Amino acid sequence: MVKPRIAIVGLGLIGGSLARRLVNAGCEVTAWNHNDRPYATAEADGIICKPTLAALAETKPNVLVLCNPLKAMPEILGALKPLIDTETTTLTDVGSVKGMVRDQVKAIGLDGCYVGAHPMAGNELSGWEASDPTLYDDALWAITVDEHTEYRRFRAVADMIVNRCGNRLIVLDDATHDRCAALISHMPHVIATAMINELVANPNRNIAAALAAGSWRDMTRVALTDPNRTRAMVEEDAANVETLLRNMANRLTLVANVLHDMADTGVRPTEGDVKQMDRFFAQGQPFRDYKAASRQPEYAEHCATVELSIPENDWQRTLLESARRGEHIVRFDGERTAIAQARSVV
Repeated sequence: MVKPRIAIVGLGLIGGSLARRLVNAGCEVTAWNHNDRPYATAEADGIICKPTLAALAETKPNVLVLCNPLKAMPEILGALKPLIDTETTTLTDVGSVKGMVRDQVKAIGLDGCYVGAHPMAGNELSGWEASDPTLYDDALWAITVDEHTEYRRFRAVADMIVNRCGNRLIVLDDATHDRCAALISHMPHVIATAMINELVANPNRNIAAALAAGSWRDMTRVALTDPNRTRAMVEEDAANVETLLRNMANRLTLVANVLHDMADTGVRPTEGDVKQMDRFFAQGQPFRDYKAASRQPEYAEHCATVELSIPENDWQRTLLESARRGEHIVRFDGERTAIAQARSVV
């Protein structure tokens, strides 16, 4: 059997972990990094390192994964344009913002071979030294497509994710992905950063740091990420993050107003205040129920399994509707049949 050929641009935390996992899965993995510092240990792990992007493209990989920083994307795409064999190679990336990347890919003229991707994997660390193939254990990927995406291109990336990484996937359009990524990643990074800023500005910060335990650790973990990386990620999804922060500010202001009334000595909370507080603390119960269920042993085995028939026309909409039902594709049975589990039903 011919080994799948996967090329990786960028051997940082995400790219390095992906390259090592794909090698472990039996793929032929080639890589290029903007400097050669990782090369000795990467090659010891079975990754074939190339000195230039041209040498990487010459391997004519089945899939080429861009794991470089988003700020470097236009330069990398411009360099790849005359090098990549677009008939053989499907281009994808791991960026946390998809609409902007697709626009850049279109501007350079590589959109015919492009499929967006975003692995929901990572931590607060960075660099090759932090890479670990287990970073992708039980990971979910979002694949983003548009009305022009060829099905064979989608399958090339999907097969790498499902068959080689052993991961799950959902299929979205770019705008839906970016709105949801802002909600569950980009906005929380801002909130976590605001929390540590509040601590640092407090005159009792040393006492607070001593008292900080599990809830503080869990709520501020992502604030330990390189702040320049976080800032770039947030600014690249600015409109969506702004909307969510204003919504969050309104929610917090409502609670602060009720607490102000309660804290005023001798003033009993009004019936309206009580109802507002009840509503605030109860509104998220469906998510608590979902998380409680998902923490149960063998949760995945109890999720409903469905067979998706993927049509030749408008297949993108069929897969987007599946994602909206909370279904995750876990494997393919043949060219046009996917098996999905209802894994994220809130």
